[in-house]
Amino acid sequence: MATRPRTRRFLIATGLGVALVLAVFALLPRPAPTPQDLFPYGEIRIAVDASNPPFAVATANDLFGLEIDLGNALGDYFGLPVRFVNMSFDGLYDSLKADQADMVIAALTIDPLRTGDVLYTRHYFDAGLVLVSPDDQPLTAMEDLSGQALAYEFGSDADALARRWLHRIAPFATRPYELPAHALEAVRLGQADAALVDRISARLHQRDHDWQPHFTTITHNWYPVAVPKDEVARWQAVNQAVRELDQNGTLDRIINTWL
Repeated sequence: MATRPRTRRFLIATGLGVALVLAVFALLPRPAPTPQDLFPYGEIRIAVDASNPPFAVATANDLFGLEIDLGNALGDYFGLPVRFVNMSFDGLYDSLKADQADMVIAALTIDPLRTGDVLYTRHYFDAGLVLVSPDDQPLTAMEDLSGQALAYEFGSDADALARRWLHRIAPFATRPYELPAHALEAVRLGQADAALVDRISARLHQRDHDWQPHFTTITHNWYPVAVPKDEVARWQAVNQAVRELDQNGTLDRIINTWL
């Protein structure tokens, strides 16, 4: 009879010891996943829409563009080959569900309706609206438009934003044009004081003309990488990779090549 309390105490002590060991192991740092863990097919499969220059374009034998260069930079970062899966825009998200791609890089914007299926990384490009004005007479905010002439694309997001600002500040003249490039030309030729256009149009126009205007960011339209929702470790790794490519200047070099 005397042995039973000792047996009970022994079992309790043993159980506590096992629980303590398990708790210690749970607190130990886990090894970081390797690229092979993150991309089990031995390559990085990137879904793209190669009908969207200058981000991705297909030729008879190859793909090129800003997002193609970004995908290859991610391959270098992880030390794995990259295979681009070219498809229509409508099939991009489905490629993740069907395990046809490990990620999507295709001028996506953050879609709240998709957050149940995908994780979005930090952005690699901001396609939001910019206020473009002469470098020697810069306008640094929408409030500066009072008494000025603003050019923009008719019917665009810039048009809608300009109309809202007409009710917020003292009047300014509006110059609607058929295309963002025409609005930018109006500023370059002195026919308007500023243009409100998307950053892509602004950079392409700047690339094609000997002109160095002043850019002021007005809105944001971020392009992230999309990863399947259940691949959290992959998302963390790709998010960190995009961050480091931004910090070390690689991302700027890629953007400047194409825009």
